[in-house]
Amino acid sequence: MKRASEKEIEVGIGFFYTNSNGIGGKLRKTAEDFMVEEISCPPTRALDGEYSIARIKAKNWETNRLVRQLSRKLGISRKKIGFAGTKDKRAITTQLISIQAPMENVKKIHIKDFEVLEIYNSQKGLEMGDLIGNRFDITISDIGSSESDAGNIIYETLEELNTIRGFPNFFGHQRFGAVRPITHIVGKKILEGDFKGAVFEYLGNPRDIEGPEAQEARRAFDEGRSYSEVLALFPKYFSFERAMLNHLVKHEDDFLGALAVLPKNLSMMFIHAYQSYLFNKILSKRIERGLLSLDPQIGDIVLPVDKNGLPDHKKWIDVTGDNIEKIKKRVKEEKAAISGLVPGADAKLAGGEQGEIEREVIEEEKVEPEEFIVPQIRHLSSKGIRRELISPFKSFHYEIGDDRVKMKFELMKGCYATSLLREFMKTDMLNY
Repeated sequence: MKRASEKEIEVGIGFFYTNSNGIGGKLRKTAEDFMVEEISCPPTRALDGEYSIARIKAKNWETNRLVRQLSRKLGISRKKIGFAGTKDKRAITTQLISIQAPMENVKKIHIKDFEVLEIYNSQKGLEMGDLIGNRFDITISDIGSSESDAGNIIYETLEELNTIRGFPNFFGHQRFGAVRPITHIVGKKILEGDFKGAVFEYLGNPRDIEGPEAQEARRAFDEGRSYSEVLALFPKYFSFERAMLNHLVKHEDDFLGALAVLPKNLSMMFIHAYQSYLFNKILSKRIERGLLSLDPQIGDIVLPVDKNGLPDHKKWIDVTGDNIEKIKKRVKEEKAAISGLVPGADAKLAGGEQGEIEREVIEEEKVEPEEFIVPQIRHLSSKGIRRELISPFKSFHYEIGDDRVKMKFELMKGCYATSLLREFMKTDMLNY
């Protein structure tokens, strides 16, 4: 069994499922190397609708920062801009967004590396999760393997993955911050009620992979220099850090208020990242103990799967001696998925050895269910869910040549391309 790198272990990813050698390589050498097209659930068209639904194409724009820029250009609250899923910065992405503004205004927007491909009116806006999945067109560069070796490795890896009809459904490193994987640490501090610690983790902690200006600003913060000095050091495009510092300049030591100035979906990501870290640890332990398969055991909890192949994370079915044969059949037919715990205030734990693993991780982290209720910032509270342990991938195709591999595939929403690619590459996924 191959162990993950130390940087992956930082975010709870402990092992690879496959034992094949990796092809190596680098991701995102250019934005064109990582192309993502959302498989959307478009809102119904309505000529008199108050929402403008736009299919957009963006290059090197993380979704939250793009929304912030759009709100400025349109002179509206960012709350009036909706989207179904966040997309990474270093990529070319195509997705739907909804904007409570006239189409004419949206069409006039000029932002670098941003394009409106199509637009129409609707009575309904987009909310997080309003999508089916994503199509990926990814180039892995500098693989360092011959074409024949790379082909053999990919074939062997696919053979292993086919035994579970998918790959371990780890939350990818982007969930924790591609440059600084600290969002889960911020989330844990919030759950502990240590709002000062959360702010310090977010604003400090320089990493070598960041630009020199950001490193200097974070070092200055860690050194205890004044908030106004640190604010002057942060480049203008670090809008969230600057928003927090602006608040602290006016309201010294109001760390709760500094967190509250962040966009709702961004601050929620801190809690979600910590939950994701816990899920990753649980999944890692199941791999380590040989408990990742398509064969449900008594004590497992499975999720029903809808017509689009999407598991229902809030409907839980216990596997018992009475129903195990029926559930095994449904899992085989891809009508149910074996799940793992995403801890929260009200998430159900599995039974048997599977449940022992979930309890073990919770005890290691010293986190209690009631800590996932955050009365000071109510929208950060989370009940928790169950999440499928194995993610299928569809329409997989690859081409090898010129020291690179191009891969195309489709994933369900909420599943990470990097978690599939790591099984083929066997490299440090945080360095690209």
